[in-house]
Amino acid sequence: MSAMTPVPLPARSSGGALIASPSSSLREQVAYRLNGRWLPVHHALGGAEALVKLEEGDWQVLFLDRRLPDLDSEELIAIIQRRFPGTQVVMLDSDGGFPAADEERAGPSPIPVAIPCTPASFASGDKAWEPLEAKQRVEAAECVKEYAPLPGMIGSSPAMQRVYRLAHLVAPRTTTVLIVGQTGSGKELVARALHALSPRALKPFVAVNCAAIPEALLESELFGHARGAFTGAVQAQVGRIPAAHGGTLFLDEVSELPLGMQAKLLRFLEQKEVQRLGTADVTHVDVRVIAASNVDLAGRAGRGNFREDLFYRLAAFPLELPPLAERRDDILLLAEHFLACMAAAMNRPCPQLSAEAVRVLEEHPWKGNVRELQHVMERASILVEDGDTILSDHLYFPFQHVPPSSGRTLACAVRAS
Repeated sequence: MSAMTPVPLPARSSGGALIASPSSSLREQVAYRLNGRWLPVHHALGGAEALVKLEEGDWQVLFLDRRLPDLDSEELIAIIQRRFPGTQVVMLDSDGGFPAADEERAGPSPIPVAIPCTPASFASGDKAWEPLEAKQRVEAAECVKEYAPLPGMIGSSPAMQRVYRLAHLVAPRTTTVLIVGQTGSGKELVARALHALSPRALKPFVAVNCAAIPEALLESELFGHARGAFTGAVQAQVGRIPAAHGGTLFLDEVSELPLGMQAKLLRFLEQKEVQRLGTADVTHVDVRVIAASNVDLAGRAGRGNFREDLFYRLAAFPLELPPLAERRDDILLLAEHFLACMAAAMNRPCPQLSAEAVRVLEEHPWKGNVRELQHVMERASILVEDGDTILSDHLYFPFQHVPPSSGRTLACAVRAS
């Protein structure tokens, strides 16, 4: 490999670095050259162990030995590009092969390095770490596979690609997932997608809005009750948790659970058993739990408003949804999707968005996220009547501040549109 001027490494990331090589001296040499740029730094002796560690953590970079004892490095790279597209792969090479005994006697040798997806490299001492030629970097970057949107979801922005990747990783497992995101960002859609992509897809998906059920009825709704368990219990009821047996239980707005019910939910998560009100019978229930919150659940736990032990149980695999304002590349895709669905429902041609309307949509702050965008598009599709183009005048944002000096009221805004 010809010598090239090294360029600075990316800024240090909390994602950490993983070094995969059967050679202990090579691993130590790479770790030494990192010189604290990544934290933590973990080691793997081969390809299989590297895959396990990639599954367990969100690594920013993998330093991969070309000569592995168990897997072909090129096949491993293809797997990593498909399953972990956010992980940068750095290939390590040695002129003399990797017989461990010979290497230890001869001492460390110069290590040419290639980075397939980014031009970053660094120098340490008298040895340079070099990038691939530009053409090779482009070809390698084009090999990275994008994840398809989750069922029922629209968007391909980098922020959503991370969501898709994490969702595909955790969907086949029974791991408890905590989905965090602002109101209207699509938390239930993600929960349903996780269920649809799991081995439980043909079993029930039971959704519970914890904020919508009165506290006095919440235990009965979740766990069920026997006939005569309390005044008005004229017949037995199967709770939402037993109804989800074999499938998925989705606890929306889990932050609104009363503290007393939090303790009972924690016991269920630990024991996987439920006891109906009015009976001593205990039933084992097999459910996968997905919870969602639009508030900082960790902050609530820290303030004593939510049980810390329950928080850690629910947040075994946190999945954060980005607000629409952080995925502006998806706004036009979503708007056109909503318009097409509404046009199909009314059996009429789908109107187009004018350039000015697109600009307004892309610049709006979208405090209500995807749900707000859907409502804006629904109103615009009504106001356009039989026209074929939606103009900026057809767009109305109910929470957008109107200066008092304008004298413009909600009724005026509707008439003006």
